[in-house]
Amino acid sequence: MPLSDEQTSLVLKKTVMIAIFAAVAVVLSIAESMIPVNIQIPGAKLGLANIMILTCLYFLRARDALTLVVLKTILTAFIFGTFSSLLFSLFGSLFSFAIMALLMKLGRRQLSLVGISIAGGIAHNIGQLAAASIVFSTLNIFYYLPALLISGIATGILVGIAVRYLVPALSRLSLFDAFRKD
Repeated sequence: MPLSDEQTSLVLKKTVMIAIFAAVAVVLSIAESMIPVNIQIPGAKLGLANIMILTCLYFLRARDALTLVVLKTILTAFIFGTFSSLLFSLFGSLFSFAIMALLMKLGRRQLSLVGISIAGGIAHNIGQLAAASIVFSTLNIFYYLPALLISGIATGILVGIAVRYLVPALSRLSLFDAFRKD
């Protein structure tokens, strides 16, 4: 059964929005890589791309945000790294996405965007450690867990605050009216 013109327009709008979110997430990842941070903890980053992922989760469905996660991860892996960095980033991003999507589904009204972001930041670090422990066949990598938990909380707060200001600004755009979940 063919889609109506209205349905086709909605699908096209959503596809363009996901592409824009992915482009901004990649730009944020590139900008993040340029920030000189002298932390001796592997995997500790700001997680600026999570701003777009959590914003996408807010406005669109989880499946759409998952598309964004996969696009952003593949594009940044081509720009920055190796297969192992793709694997670590994919594990971390998928675990972070799953936790944030679950929390958005269960308690969007009860949980703050900052709290959901903190859970996503922590989950990202745990996912990366899990991938590293599989690749390197050792659990010694979890030695970094306490520091990465603290880093996940700190970056989760920063990302959550950014999303908390971004969502109301984007909510004023009529572009998102067709996708409202309220």
